[in-house]
Amino acid sequence: MYANVIIEYGVKALNKSFIYKIPQNLVGIINVGMKVYVPFGKQEVFGFVTEILDHNATDYELKEIIRVDNPELVLNKELMAVGKYLSDSTLCSLITAYQTMLPASLKIKKQKHNYNLYEEYLVLNDKTKALEYIKNNPKRIKQIAVINDLLSGKKLRKKDGSRVVITALVASNIVSIEKESIYRINKNGKNITEKVLTKEQLQVYNSVDLTKYNTYLLYGITGSGKTEIYIKWIKSVVNSGRSAIVLVPEIGLTTQIAARFYEAFGSDVAIFHSSLSEGERYDEYLKIMRGEVHVVVGTRSAIFVPLVNLGIIIIDEEDSSSYKQDNNPRYHARDIAIFRSNYNNIPLVLGSATPSLESKARADKGVYKLLRLDKRVGNAQLPAIHIIDMAREMKKRNMIFSDALKDAIRMCLARQEQIILLLNRRGFATFITCSNCGFTYKCPSCDISLTYHKSTNNLICHYCGYQKVRDSLCPSCHNDALNYYGLGTEKLEEKIKELFPMARVVRMDQDTTRNKGRHEAIINDFKEYKYDILLGTQMISKGLDFPKVSLVGIINADTSLNIPDYRSGEVTFALLHQVAGRAGRSTIPGNVYIQTFNPDNYVINCVKDNNYDLFYLQEMQFRKNLKYPPYYYLVSIKVIGKEYNTVISNAKKVKKYLDDNLDHNTIVLEHTTAYIFKFNNEYRMQIIIKYKIDKKLMATLKDLDNIFVKINDSRLEIDFNPLRI
Repeated sequence: MYANVIIEYGVKALNKSFIYKIPQNLVGIINVGMKVYVPFGKQEVFGFVTEILDHNATDYELKEIIRVDNPELVLNKELMAVGKYLSDSTLCSLITAYQTMLPASLKIKKQKHNYNLYEEYLVLNDKTKALEYIKNNPKRIKQIAVINDLLSGKKLRKKDGSRVVITALVASNIVSIEKESIYRINKNGKNITEKVLTKEQLQVYNSVDLTKYNTYLLYGITGSGKTEIYIKWIKSVVNSGRSAIVLVPEIGLTTQIAARFYEAFGSDVAIFHSSLSEGERYDEYLKIMRGEVHVVVGTRSAIFVPLVNLGIIIIDEEDSSSYKQDNNPRYHARDIAIFRSNYNNIPLVLGSATPSLESKARADKGVYKLLRLDKRVGNAQLPAIHIIDMAREMKKRNMIFSDALKDAIRMCLARQEQIILLLNRRGFATFITCSNCGFTYKCPSCDISLTYHKSTNNLICHYCGYQKVRDSLCPSCHNDALNYYGLGTEKLEEKIKELFPMARVVRMDQDTTRNKGRHEAIINDFKEYKYDILLGTQMISKGLDFPKVSLVGIINADTSLNIPDYRSGEVTFALLHQVAGRAGRSTIPGNVYIQTFNPDNYVINCVKDNNYDLFYLQEMQFRKNLKYPPYYYLVSIKVIGKEYNTVISNAKKVKKYLDDNLDHNTIVLEHTTAYIFKFNNEYRMQIIIKYKIDKKLMATLKDLDNIFVKINDSRLEIDFNPLRI
């Protein structure tokens, strides 16, 4: 017997399988999807078995598989197919696809850490021998007490007993130690009363056929109760013996929605996101693989979990950009969800208060089935939205807070209600410049201004992570003339505490949530009214439900509107509309203040009127005129290298190759500098392809990719349907 094995190296030159002989002692044990240890050249490496062969078609002597690494870890038939689809659709190597599907603790590599967690218990070896021991050793009172507890059926943990006593009993062969696998995360349901769906919710619930594949777009306004319908669908699926995956975009969102699922399903839920420790992710993955849970709630990577007998996949806030992976393989979780739903013949539900234009367009064309929730649950009303022209406020020297927002915060605090403030930029100052000589701190690897973080006194590049301590004097002219420009959440927090010294303020951004458990702690503390004001970046904009929040303030609504990208209007509308939806979700009326320098912009005004449909029509016209999605598909090709002239030269060659080989209706734009031109000491040129149908596209891109495998001075990054260009 023989096996095709793909080895652990993800380089494109080794993107193929190698045949190994299965040793006699492993025949019948090794299966497709197993991780094995094999000789490769002069080394021994890990790999995945992709095929079992009855005979060997090669004429050279084959090496034998050394061993199976973990018999419990097997990529099942579905996940093997998912990996193949991921490789074909993103042009990544097959091993890279399989690596992406596994948590770090189970990836193909030599593990230096054992993530298994056990509890050790005492077990009687022989009841008769135990009774004889008691009879023959009447003075050993402590040992006899342990034996009597075990005889009575008590479960004794080794760590709770005396080491001397236990050692003596083990040495006498009276007891032995047994290990019992335990999990780091154990949750139980509270068995709360199931919420009764409204007439509108019930109509949506009944519109989904749980017996076959279809993609549904659930467009529900903020506060319309989408989560309760999700739970109702999943209960139907679980009651029929099947399982469910629920994706959420942010780790912060996982906290609240996972709590709701724990209430409904208890220990039948596994959570899966990057803030878990490696051990916790290992545990949750094994729970899922062993079939011990039927519901998985997690962020993007949870779409790959090995749940069997899937019954439904739900993607909440489906428009979020966090579902698209930025590095190789550049997949979108929605595409993987469509593949798995189709594979299992089950429904896929995409939910959002601000659906992506692509999803809404597909629903309008009948590719997806559109479901709507137009009313908030209970008596809650949509908040009143006020637009503040900051150009006028600047004349009054109001640089951060308008008079109207300051007054609204004071009144809200006086009524003991809560406030959310959004500023989608972290740090203290956007950049530091010397007023004497003009020096500006920039990242040496990316040539981008460094952001100042006052709490650590560090200047940080938010792209590559470079850090340096701020100097007290200008490093160029050595004068005390350094000035701080721009506004981040850290500086905003300082200003709030100056203006409202009695307010209890908490900040939620990447800096304050780095430590494990901080997302959950901040959200729970705010919900329990330990703070009056929650300020943060976009991670506070979606899905969070705080009944006492009556005021939302958006400090600078133009932050994302001014990004030079065709999606800036869509991103801004979704961000503002979603964060506005955090206000007035209970019986308390909500108010939203949007501070902007563009009060007449159609995006801002569509948010003011809570009018997604009008925004959709206007944005679609813009996309149609400029040949952007959803009217055209996009491919971004980046040529990357350390030598500027070489990168330019290779980018020109790529452009010509595409012109010569693609369909004449396909548009290939001229090469330009990428959005981030220099990153990690590498220059980046970009070529954009726009197309509707091009049968030559995939073959051409594969050929181009293979050409660059042999080129040492540059490399390619190919991104299908990029979210930013």
